[in-house]
This record gives sequence, structure tokens and C-alpha cells, in this order.
Amino acid sequence: MHQRVPERNEIPVEYTWDAASVFASEADWAAAVGRVTSRMEELAIYRGRLADGPATLADYLALAEELLRTTAQIGVYARMFYTVNTADAAAQARVDRATTLTARLGAALAFGEPEMLAIGAERLREWTRSEPRLAHYAHHFERLARRAAHVRSAEVEELLRQIGEPFVAASATHAILANADLRFAPAQDTQGESFEIAQGTINALLTHPDRQVRRSAWESYADAHLALKHTQASCLATGVKQNVFIARARRYCSALEAALAPNDIPLEVFHNLIATFRQHLPVWHRYWRLRRKALGLDALQVYDIKAPLTAAPLHVPYPQAVTWICDGMWPLGEEYVAVMRRGLTEQRWVDVYPNRGKRAGAFSMGSPGTHPFIMMSYNDDIFSLSTLAHELGHSMHSYYTRATQPFVYANYGLFLAEVASNFNQALVRAHLLTRLQERHAQISILEEALSNFHRYFFVMPTLARFELEIHERVERGEALTADSLIALMADLFAEGYGDEVVMDRERVGATWMQFSTHLYANFYTYQYATGISGAHALAEGVLAGVPGAAERYLDFLKAGSSRYPLDILRHAGVDLAFPEPVQRAFAVLEGYIARLETLM
Repeated sequence: MHQRVPERNEIPVEYTWDAASVFASEADWAAAVGRVTSRMEELAIYRGRLADGPATLADYLALAEELLRTTAQIGVYARMFYTVNTADAAAQARVDRATTLTARLGAALAFGEPEMLAIGAERLREWTRSEPRLAHYAHHFERLARRAAHVRSAEVEELLRQIGEPFVAASATHAILANADLRFAPAQDTQGESFEIAQGTINALLTHPDRQVRRSAWESYADAHLALKHTQASCLATGVKQNVFIARARRYCSALEAALAPNDIPLEVFHNLIATFRQHLPVWHRYWRLRRKALGLDALQVYDIKAPLTAAPLHVPYPQAVTWICDGMWPLGEEYVAVMRRGLTEQRWVDVYPNRGKRAGAFSMGSPGTHPFIMMSYNDDIFSLSTLAHELGHSMHSYYTRATQPFVYANYGLFLAEVASNFNQALVRAHLLTRLQERHAQISILEEALSNFHRYFFVMPTLARFELEIHERVERGEALTADSLIALMADLFAEGYGDEVVMDRERVGATWMQFSTHLYANFYTYQYATGISGAHALAEGVLAGVPGAAERYLDFLKAGSSRYPLDILRHAGVDLAFPEPVQRAFAVLEGYIARLETLM
């Protein structure tokens, strides 16, 4: 018997996201592309004239926002077809067209920031007081002034934005390779049954109770990547060099600074996280020991890290997940739950199930004027429930931000985003631990919790260390080769596994190849770990019923980027400028491990 992955056209429409809510048809989408293309020419009217007065600047910003809003919707629609079928050439062509349009618009807007800086911070403040249409731009102008040393001339800015399109080629190539072209040998169980491996099924196979299935799935997945290691290494090296180039072009001291400073995140936040993570690696070593003993193994292999610890793991069909998530989020109030339930059912926010060609992972995406959509590959288990809760955290963050803030503050940045997503998981998990008291259910929930921490509080900080080192190597003029990247990755994981996990260095070292999105986002991965730390600190107050905690959290969701990220989180109740929240998150992790030890 062979378990196959369905084709896209075999997925019932009610379990696919509603692309028609963005544009009713491809013809409407193409018409929108045409409108933006033609109206883009109007921006030239304002070039060299933004200093004429507050009314002129307000007119320019209104036109810019209109074009940016429509272009964002164009990109959302294009990605909705491509990400669920990466082998669809027509869908890829739409994504390419949307990417080109975005780059062209960015270039056409390039004169804006240099001209606004030339107006001067004090004069801009005066204009926000005298022109009502500029009043809400006060914080935006303040943040722009803080970046003044890194904003180049109009001509240089235009060039930097024009290269945005070719600069996505490395990540796009890596993604196409991973999601459309890689072929995996089927996994096999001890009875000879085979299981098709795809990006949407690999995680389910790695949690399979049959050790032979897990081993063969893990090896097949790694080996397929390793067979094309040089191509992927070339892509990643190019992506890193691009980050370093942009950092130098914008006069930052490093690629790390170029990633953090524009978002007003101090470098200490990154370095504090890494130092605290390394100090607490013995907590992970304790967990590996627990797993080995619970599974009755002489040696714990990497493919045993997600092996089920109970013979009766929770079976969670999608409708059940919707119910449990809504129940778990009830502390945030009736409105929050009602909006979320509508999105999960009537409005079809979620593209639910795996299909052949669907890209790896899960994500929330959208823009002002669209639903906050979710792509995932639901596998009827507790891990899929958790992923859905995570992505709903992003989507509800987007919903409240876009419903509250003007367009200029409608994006909140990754640093804040990962707090909202992990917060949802923390609340839902706490609800399930209270509601489902049977031993096997408790073990399953704790396994999910530890699996979630493994991804966000072990793998992601390890990838962050990897990112820092490969960027620093390029900054020193050193080469990045497939073998050097594999060796570095293996060394970092070896430190995290200690003496408790048996490592296949080559296959473990291939882990970086399996993150074709994250490692091109320029120091994205560390924010998962700061996010899970901030999330648990805020969830603690809400779950304890601290007066005002839920209201402050909802204020955080509504704030968007209208204030500085650390200030928004401080108002909500956590300060990520210091190591203490990360230390508290490790205490939460230890608590989960201790609770699981008593059950095993």
C-alpha cells in the first residue's frame, strides 16, 4: 500500500483560501496591475516638489499609499496560487509580474524619503500640526529622521530599489528547487508500506510511531537536499552577499545592524538572546535524556526527537482544532473569538490541507484590504492544531492592526509578529492542559509544547548563530561553500545536542538547506526566540487574570508600528531589551519537561 499526497484539484474548495475575495478573477487582477502601472507615472509630478508645502506632501503621500495598497493586494493574489502549487508555471509568472511591479513602484517612490529628510525634522513637525492629513505621520517622520544617516540620495535610493527584483532571485531559486523540483524517495515502515514525502507531509512522518518510518523519512528528506547541496549553497551565499552589499550601501557597520537598526531594535537584544540560549543548553540536554529513557532507546537519534511518547496520541481533525482554539482564546473576549471563528469558517482565511506542489511550512499573509490569510498543511494532529493557532496569532494581529491603524502603520514588523503567534499557542495549550486530563492527552499536549519550543527556542536560535557567522565570514571576505556551511551547521547543533543525541553530521548539517525562506530574510530567525519569550510573559498575566492584562494585549495587537516595537511591548507588559524574559521562557520550558517527567 502506498499513501499518496493529493493533487491540488482534489482538495475540497471549502478547505482552500478565498482568492476571489481579493480579486474576483485573473482579469480583474491584471486590470489592477495596469492601473498601478499607468498611475505610477503621476508620481513624477511630485519629484523635486515635496518641499513646496504641507498640502503638496500630503497629496504625494495619499497617491503613494493608494498605489502601495493596490500593489500589495496584487502580490497577495499572485502568491495565493503559486504557494499552493509551486509547479504551476502560470502562477509563477503572476508572482514574477507582481514582484516586478513592486520593484518598479519602489524605484518610482525612491525620491520621497531623501526629499522629506531635506525638508528637515522640525519643519515636518510643524507641518503635522498645520495640515490635518499629515497629523498621523508624526511618528513616521520621527523614525525617518532616525534613519537619516542611512538614507542615500534620490538617485542611489532609486538604484537600490531597482535591484530589489533581481536580488530575490537567489531565494526564489532556492524555494523553487525545494518546493517544486526536489524528489524524495518514499519513507518505508517495518511492514513494507511506503509513504510519499512532500513538504506538506514531512512533519507528520517525523512524528510517526514507527521508527523505521521516521528514520527513512528523515534520511530521504536530508539526502534529497544534499544531492543538490552546491546549488543551494550558491543560492545562500548570494543571498548573504546581497545582505552585506545593502548594509554597506546604506552605511551600516554590519549586516546584523542593517537588519535590526531600521526596526529600532538594539543589537544587544540579539546578543543577549544568543548568550542566554547558550547558557541554558543544559535544559535541552535534560530533555534529550528524558526522551531517550521514555522511548526505551540506548541512543537517541535526531529522527527520534519528535517520536510520540504515548501509544494514543491525540487525533485532532480540523473542525475540532477550530473549536479548541476558539475556546482557548476566550480570555481575550467575545469579539476576538467571533472574528477568528468567522475567518476559520465562513470567510475561508485558511488553505488547510497538504497537496502535491504546496510549499513548505506555514505562514500568514495579506495586506490592508484583504483577509489575513493562512497557508499550512494540516495533518489531523496536535502539532497541526498548534501551527494553526500560531498562524492565527499573526492573522489576528494583522486584523486588529489594519482595523485600527492608518496605512502607514499597518505593518508591525517581525519582532512583534512572533510575540502574537506564540501567545496564541501558549493560551490554547494552557486551555488544553486544563481541559484534557487523561494521561495520554497530557503527554500529547506536552509533546507539542516541547516540539514548539524545539523549533522556536532551539532550532531558530541555532539558525540565528549560523546566520551571524556566515554573514561575518562574508564581511571578512571569506567564501561560503556547501561543505563549510554543512560543517558549521553540524558544529552548532552538536553543541545543542551535547552527548545526548547521536548525530549524522552530514544530514544534520543539511538543516540550513531546509529553510529556503527564513535564511534569506536577513536575521529573521532570532525573532522566533524573542517572540516566544515575550509571548509567554504576556500570556502569564492574561491566564492569571491580572487586571488589565488582556486589554493591554489587545492594545498591542492594535498598535501596528505606530510606536517603537520595544515601547509597544513594554506597554503590554514585557521588556525584551533585557535577558530576563528569555530566562523566564527557559523556566517555562523546564516546567514542561518536569511535568512530562512525572507522567513518564
